This record gives sequence, structure tokens and C-alpha cells, in this order.
Amino acid sequence: MKAVEKIRVPKLYRVRELDTSIRRTRTIHEASIIHDAKRARVSTPLVYMVDILRTSIVMQYIEGTRLREYLGISGSNDRIKACRVLGDRVGRLHVFGIVHGDLTTSNMILTPNQDITLIDFGLAEYSKELEKQGIDILLGQRVFQSTHHDYGLECYKAFFEGYRERVGKTTADQVEERVKQIAKRGRYAVER
Repeated sequence: MKAVEKIRVPKLYRVRELDTSIRRTRTIHEASIIHDAKRARVSTPLVYMVDILRTSIVMQYIEGTRLREYLGISGSNDRIKACRVLGDRVGRLHVFGIVHGDLTTSNMILTPNQDITLIDFGLAEYSKELEKQGIDILLGQRVFQSTHHDYGLECYKAFFEGYRERVGKTTADQVEERVKQIAKRGRYAVER
């Protein structure tokens, strides 16, 4: 069976004991969130083994195409369909209380059955805070604008429609308003 091993390598600029503690904690945390994302009915790799001493996770290799490449080679209807599915999956995470933290189209794999598997939960956290959900959505929006600028608007619109269907109109409206507020602030501001 194909597998992938994610290893957290030591950061030499940190005190060794602190670095070891951080890497071990983050490894356990990521494996836990991957497991809980499955409980939220979001496709993620199966975790085969967590090695705390080596700070590594061995997980399932996912067959498919990274969404980043797929969006570039697909027609409008296929892009819209995939982005709506993605919005639904992110909505499921948020309803369950998980924020991905790194919603780039490089961390999403379109599988042969047209589902989207989310990978790389290294920056994920447990939170139902509107602020954190808004940051998650804003970062996804920025990826569509920058990486997929020729069709980013249609992709984001479809993504947010899928998200709205999953979380409900009231929550989606609140998140959308928070995205606008966050976008006006410091490091997220493009224009004021």
C-alpha cells in the first residue's frame, strides 16, 4: 500500500528541549485533527502510524490531482462543481469546530470519484470562533485571487455557495461579514 510520511524536522534556532516538545505536541495535534475531520465527514488521509519520538505521521497516499492543477486544466462547469464541493467540506469542518488554517489549493486533492480530500492539517486548530473561521475563508479567497486569478472569482463564488449550503445562511452571512472586517486590517489588507 502507498503511504506518505510527514516528519517534523528539528529547528536548530530553538532550544533543543523546547523544539522537541513543540514538534511532539504538534505531531499529536495534527493526527488528532485529521481523525476528527473524518468524524466531520471530510475526506482526509487515513493515519497509519504516529511516531512521537521521531515526530512523524505515516498516512495514506491519496490518488488524484491537486486542486491547484485541476482548476487550471478544467472547464468552467467542472471548476464550479469542484469548488462547491470544497466549500461544503470546509463548512463541515467549521460546523464541527475545526479550522484548517492553510486552505490553499495545493492542500486539496480531487480524487477519481470527484470528492475532495483535504491534506496538511499542520496549522489546523479546534475553534468555533467566527474570527478564526473568517480568517480561514479569507485565506482561501486570497488563494483563488492570486493563484487562480483568471477564474478565481467564479471559483470563490462557487466555494462560498457550497459553504453557505453547509453552514446555513445566518452563519455564512456572519462569516462573510467577518471576512470583510478582517480584510480591512493590517497584514490582510489589500486596499483600505
